[in-house]
Amino acid sequence: MEELIRFLFIAIAILYILRAIVRWALPMLFQSMVNKAQQQNQQTNYKSQEKPTGRVKVDYVPENQKGKFPDSEGEFVDYEEVK
Repeated sequence: MEELIRFLFIAIAILYILRAIVRWALPMLFQSMVNKAQQQNQQTNYKSQEKPTGRVKVDYVPENQKGKFPDSEGEFVDYEEVK
């Protein structure tokens, strides 16, 4: 019986200590993750604000291939606009 009480006391003490550590460590962990995500977002925004390098990409269908679309273009359907 004495061993059971001793085991329960030790188990409760360990759980209490782990709970205190988690309450202290998790906010620090999440704060570091949030800071890292914010830095990556700022870097992405900075890169998107840079001026283009002057390259121009033009997509067109050559005259000899009008009406022939690759399978990747999908199905084209005519429609009428209803007001």
